[in-house]
Amino acid sequence: MTLETLWLALLGLLLAGYFVLGGYDYGAQMLHPFLGRRDGHEEKPTSGNAALDAIAPFFLGNEVWLVAFTGVLFGAFPHLEGTLLSGLYPLIVAILTGLVLGNAAIQLRGRARGAAGRRGWNALIVFGGALPAVCWGLVLGLLLHGVPRRADGSFHIGPGDVLTPFVLGCGVTTALLFAAHGAAFVALRSGPQVAARARQSGALLLRAAGAVACLPLLLTLFGAGASMHNRVISAVLAALFAAALGGAWWALARGHHVRAFAATSCAAVLPVLLVGAGHYPYVLTDASGGGMTMGQAVTDGATLRILTWFGVVLVPVILAYQAWSWWAFRGRTGRRHPSYF
Repeated sequence: MTLETLWLALLGLLLAGYFVLGGYDYGAQMLHPFLGRRDGHEEKPTSGNAALDAIAPFFLGNEVWLVAFTGVLFGAFPHLEGTLLSGLYPLIVAILTGLVLGNAAIQLRGRARGAAGRRGWNALIVFGGALPAVCWGLVLGLLLHGVPRRADGSFHIGPGDVLTPFVLGCGVTTALLFAAHGAAFVALRSGPQVAARARQSGALLLRAAGAVACLPLLLTLFGAGASMHNRVISAVLAALFAAALGGAWWALARGHHVRAFAATSCAAVLPVLLVGAGHYPYVLTDASGGGMTMGQAVTDGATLRILTWFGVVLVPVILAYQAWSWWAFRGRTGRRHPSYF
């Protein structure tokens, strides 16, 4: 494996990790008004919220993966960053807007003095989860379909590029998947009553995600969807994605929370693998079937070697921090972990 391929794999790993960890944050935010209070809590302003308490110890730390992904993109793939972020500027701004609003609303919700104030913060929490989830799905849809590149290599998306059945189908599928992923995480972390509600919601959302995902698949089969360079690998990954959705639904229906969360985690990872492995050696594909190759996107070898020394130190630190946080806050919410909000 070359150094360039290693860094591309690391870039995909960081984004996939964020989809798993940030994905259940988004999902829990979208579902929190519908899952109710913690088991044993009365309905009052100071009582814990089931979904928010489940993600409370992790939700800011999970964004470290997004920061690390952005750092690798800027440092190791500057030509891709310059093209990608400028072209996807409206969607990137929307994602960051959702992150800021959602994080602020989660922390300020407990300070509301009346029911109207809490309803307003609740709406912002849901919006802050749904907006990034949909926009990440739109980004995946654009990357799978191929972006409209100009003669100078840059591209700019307009409403006509986003508001297509394939891209919109990817956006809705991703939002439903993240919501189901959040439900599986809440079921894993909560008491029996909340876990039962989360299982029911997650199973319903998984069926909806599977149904909506049929639209991008059918469009691809008829030549109006994804334009993949490695079709066999893409077909295998698509089949694995369908299997992960089915496995997650089966596990939730039978109350196997760990298996369900593992399956939804796999389903969140597979779209990232589909973009990377399905287009390899291209890192950015245009609508005509060409695009930017890995060699055109990566920085020079000397810079990569310098960055590798930083990566050898920082990546294990990120993994160790994540493992420690999960161990420190293991178990279900309740007496062991008080309400943070």
